[in-house]
Amino acid sequence: MSAGCHSCASDHQSEVVDQAYRRILWFALITNGAMFLVELVAGALGQSLALTADAMDFFSDAANYAITLIVLGMSLSVRAKAALFKGICMGLVGLYVFYTSIHHIVEGTVPRAEVMGIIGFLALITNVVVALLLFRHRSGDSNRQSIWICSRNDAIANIAVMMAGLGVWQTTTGWPDIIVGLGIAALGLWGAGQIITKSLNELRTTQKYLDKQF
Repeated sequence: MSAGCHSCASDHQSEVVDQAYRRILWFALITNGAMFLVELVAGALGQSLALTADAMDFFSDAANYAITLIVLGMSLSVRAKAALFKGICMGLVGLYVFYTSIHHIVEGTVPRAEVMGIIGFLALITNVVVALLLFRHRSGDSNRQSIWICSRNDAIANIAVMMAGLGVWQTTTGWPDIIVGLGIAALGLWGAGQIITKSLNELRTTQKYLDKQF
């Protein structure tokens, strides 16, 4: 087979992979948007910092999926800038949860354990399905890695929310909820740091390439 045919086959395969990836992103966008609304309401009704933190994380992820769908197929520089923006958003969400935790600590809020357990389990199923679909797309540029990191972190956070619900039920205090809420925030900040570092490295690489060209 000629080099041209190899190139055509490679381009076709890449297009097929991108189309499959795009469908997965649409599914993830819809499910994460729905779970944001569910957890936001449940967090308010159940007075749970962990659920509120996870709801904000779902919102951040839905926005990330939307941005990724927009920049998919664009240049590495554009995708790196999108990843940088997403990393900053993740960091802001983490800081917001830290801020909200102060209110829960001062008020001594005791959330409803059963609400945390049920909604946490529903969120876990959602994130595990999305994470499994995205697993084969976890490598690549910072933009794709950011999507995988978000999904991975969410599944971990959902397990923690369920454990917090059990802790609240056993201790009849809000501290397990607060601790897990802060843990989710810290996980988000850690993921944001990974994404920001990767995207900045890609931007520096593309800038060096452009400098050499001119």
